[in-house]
Amino acid sequence: MDRLISGYRRFRTETWPAERDRYQALAKRGQRPETLVIACSDSRVDPQTVFGTGPGELFVVRNVAGLVPPYQPDAGYHGTSAALEFGVRVLKVARIVVLGHARCGGVQAIVEGAPAEAQDFVVPWMSIAKSALDAAAHRHGHEEERHSRLDLCEAEVVRVSLANLLTFPWIKSAVAGSQLALHGFRFDIHTGTLARITVDGFEAVV
Repeated sequence: MDRLISGYRRFRTETWPAERDRYQALAKRGQRPETLVIACSDSRVDPQTVFGTGPGELFVVRNVAGLVPPYQPDAGYHGTSAALEFGVRVLKVARIVVLGHARCGGVQAIVEGAPAEAQDFVVPWMSIAKSALDAAAHRHGHEEERHSRLDLCEAEVVRVSLANLLTFPWIKSAVAGSQLALHGFRFDIHTGTLARITVDGFEAVV
């Protein structure tokens, strides 16, 4: 905890003076981010750092593997869906970015099996993306010499989330009306590079 408090003190003495006007404007006018990012909870992948943004620019949803569940308005607890509803219908973001990443523990759980200690919630949560295994084999079977199975499944999990976004009627209608755009990316922690998820694979952003 001492390290966190030290970080806060650096924020107050170094960052806050330079960013005071920005924070005060955000407090007064409220947030108006143009981009909603769905990212993994992984501590190594911070969307604000990857995209070089500051306070008020991104509305961020983080969960295991950056997954979007399908539209299911029932009595269950739907944190990710609630954030999507607020971002799209209230904040009216212009784009949604699904940010996957290399060496994702959530994706590894469906490729190699989840740790014994992560069966209660991780296994059922990652079942949302179980179709990624077959999709990776079908779409990229010939590419496994260049990319590992895990790499390919990480890209397919992003595609699952992009497809599930379109099961939300108010997202589908906004996309159809060109009021909202959907994008998928994969961040490689080892190389620090970003790749755009394409129809057939993924290509580096240069």
